[in-house]
Formats: sequence, C-alpha cells, structure tokens
Amino acid sequence: MKKLSLAVLGILVLAAGILAWSSLFIVDQREQALVLQFGKPVRAEPEPGLKVKMPFVQNVEYYERRIMDLDPPAQEVILQDQKRVNVDSFARFKIIDPLEFRKKAQTAANFRQIFGNRLNSAVRSEIGKVLLPDMLSDKRSVLMASITAQMKDQAKEFGVEVIDVRIGRTDLPEATSQSVYNRMRSDRIAYAAEIRAEGEKRKLEITADADRQRTIILAEANKKAKILRGEGEGERTRILNDAFGKDPDFFALYRSLESYGVAFDQGTTMVLSPDSEFFKYFGDSGTR
Repeated sequence: MKKLSLAVLGILVLAAGILAWSSLFIVDQREQALVLQFGKPVRAEPEPGLKVKMPFVQNVEYYERRIMDLDPPAQEVILQDQKRVNVDSFARFKIIDPLEFRKKAQTAANFRQIFGNRLNSAVRSEIGKVLLPDMLSDKRSVLMASITAQMKDQAKEFGVEVIDVRIGRTDLPEATSQSVYNRMRSDRIAYAAEIRAEGEKRKLEITADADRQRTIILAEANKKAKILRGEGEGERTRILNDAFGKDPDFFALYRSLESYGVAFDQGTTMVLSPDSEFFKYFGDSGTR
C-alpha cells in the first residue's frame, strides 16, 4: 500500500511538472512573444520575464524586440530628365505590436518582401520627380524626409515602427556610366589641349619679348660701343696729332714701324728697290 502511494505521488509530481512545463514560458529581453490558441493569436507578451499560458491548448511564437534591417534589391529608376540611375535603398524597423504583425505579415521574411516592394515603389515614385543634380544637392534630404514619412505611415498597419530610411547608393547604369566617362574623358582631353595651346601661346609671347629685348640690348650695346670706339679713335688721333706736332721725325718712325709690323707678317714676301721710301729707316742710320 505504501509503495502504491509513492507511485501515485510520483505520477502526480511528474504530471505537475509536465503541466508546469506546458504552462510556463520565458520571454527573453531581446524578444517579445505572441500567444496562439489553436493557431490563432490571442495576446501579446511584449515584456521580458516568466509568463503563463494554457497548457496543451496554447503555444508561443517569438519575435525580435531589437531593430532589424530591411534591404530590398537595388532598382533602376527613371528621373524627371529621363536619365536612368540604379538606386539602392534600405530601412531600419522594429516590431512594436506582434499581434498586428502576425495578422498582416505572418513572418519577418514575408514582411521584408512586402514592405521592401513598398519601399522601392515609394523611392521610385519620389526620385522620378527630380533631376540627377538634385540627388547631390540639399533637395536629397527633403526627398528622404518625404519617403520616410510615407513608410512610417504604411508601417503602422503591420504593427511596425520605421526607425530610418536611407538611400545607400545611387549609381548610373553601366552603359550610361561608360558614356559619361567617355564624355568626361573627351572634355578633359579638350581642356588639356586648350591649356597646352595657351601655354604655347604664352611661350611664343615670352620668346618674342625676350628676342625683342635682346635686339634692343644688342643695339644699345653696339651703339654705345661705336660711340666709345669713336671717342677712343678721336682721343687716339688727338694724342697722335699732339705727338706729331712735338716730334714729326719720331712720329714718322712710329708709323713706319707699325707698317713694318703689318707688312712683315709670317710668310710675307716683298720685292722692292733698296732705296725705296718704305725702307727709309733701314739704311739711314743718321736719322733720329
């Protein structure tokens, strides 16, 4: 009888443990829970801690409490000026009402697909109203504010709060990029040619000015040299004239010696009469 009581007690304890295990669940601080009854959501448990549910009848689904990312595929958008750009947008969101989220989106993956398409649609609609330079100006912040407001409004029906929406990258399509690159390259080549032409022009101007100044300097130098040479010749002539006036015989001797120095150069051959006037000072030892 005692053994039977112990067995019954053990069974009761085991049943109580199974009942407690089925009735209790823990919500982590990084998560929030949704209690389902026969597959239908009945209540949300957004706060962390130990929670209670009906055993065997109710089950629990867990959802992220932290901020999650939404990064739909990049898309090609036609701008107002008919130019095409590849736009890569993303958003950050968190679930604030798991019950509504379960009803409308079912799962996080399904929500990312649905809301990602809506995000791309909003981006395509707003960017299609602007020009390409506007994407690089202050209008970009106004554009992003409009897209963010739209996505915040649409997120409420899913029990989601949109934290932020951004355009991560805006690129030109490959064909357009190559065309723009070629045009920029042609512009740079033309600009380089213009700079070279301007430099060549400046070089010619500097060279011409230098040649002009050189010609002026040489002309001035030649003029001054001729003046100095003329003055020197005049001074020389005056000195010679003074010397000639003081001693005509010495002057005649000096001029004859100069003539000899010029005439009797190396290899000079002269045929003259010995009594020639040219040899006057060679034979007349009595002359001073």
